[in-house]
Amino acid sequence: MINEAIILAGGLGTRLREVIGDEIPKPMAPVRGRPFLEYLFSYLNKWGVTKLILATGHRHEMIEAHFGSRFHEQDIIYSVEHEPLGTGGAVKRAMEHVKGPTAYVLNGDTYFDANLWKIANFHRAHEADACMALRKVGDISRYGAVKIDLENRITDFVEKGSQGGMGFINGGTYIINRKSFMHTDLPEKFSIEKDYFERYFAIQRIFGVRCFSFFLDIGIPEDYKEAQDAFEGLIH
Repeated sequence: MINEAIILAGGLGTRLREVIGDEIPKPMAPVRGRPFLEYLFSYLNKWGVTKLILATGHRHEMIEAHFGSRFHEQDIIYSVEHEPLGTGGAVKRAMEHVKGPTAYVLNGDTYFDANLWKIANFHRAHEADACMALRKVGDISRYGAVKIDLENRITDFVEKGSQGGMGFINGGTYIINRKSFMHTDLPEKFSIEKDYFERYFAIQRIFGVRCFSFFLDIGIPEDYKEAQDAFEGLIH
């Protein structure tokens, strides 16, 4: 099984500044007295991930000072960007620390309790270049949507705000094949959503795996406030 994960932890957290201030990087936003990242680490530990690669940027020193090189039994490696590289550039740099053929990739401001073994088994069975965990929501307008065919291959992306109603969104959790990703013709700075997934879904074998478990993006104050109650009991 996959035991390495890249976590995108370099976000500026612009929309959360009114709540947490400018001194705290968004993935370190306190939820019930603990940094948000601790919840992600514990979630990954549940699925056998023992190596965490943190793609950091803004206030990276604070993250390093808090966690050091280990979180319980998990090893932590830091992939620091000293200037913004975009989500794709951050993943590309962090992939240099991946030893296995594939790695999980997660947004550092989203908790999605997806079954990672289910996605990994799907990825292997379909010889995928990448798999994206999809979450069904009642209104896709805030996120945009992802379309898949009967074989679960991604066929299209719907722009944020262009449509409303029920649908499947990008859950911010992926499995990416290191070799096929690193061999793409992508610049140093790019968006993994726009420049990789939306550009390469018709070229590579990129699938969406539908998941219906708990999902919460803390990127806006309303959802960050919701997390204070919703995360009770996630860490013991």
